[in-house]
Amino acid sequence: MATSKLQALWNHPAGPKTIHFWAPTFKWGISIANFADFSKPPEKVSYPQQIAVTATGIIWSRYSTVITPKNWNLFSVNIVMAGTGIYQLSRKIKNDYFNEEQAAVAKE
Repeated sequence: MATSKLQALWNHPAGPKTIHFWAPTFKWGISIANFADFSKPPEKVSYPQQIAVTATGIIWSRYSTVITPKNWNLFSVNIVMAGTGIYQLSRKIKNDYFNEEQAAVAKE
């Protein structure tokens, strides 16, 4: 029985013999790296990098529900990418713009 399930996975249209399997697998690495960057100070977070991660996540999460066969691994990794990118951008924006306003008010 396990052999038939393994063979079904191997021969699936989005199985390990296709790029549809490996592309999201490598994108999980980017998402995990973005999780690891949560401990970085916001000053070291890059706007262009996080905008790219966020945009990629939003665009491809939509596209992954349109393609046939539906690739739920691609969908889920892109939701995570968009979420981590939005979180990192919010940290960076808060640090760059709102902390300066609070510091200016405190000086007065």
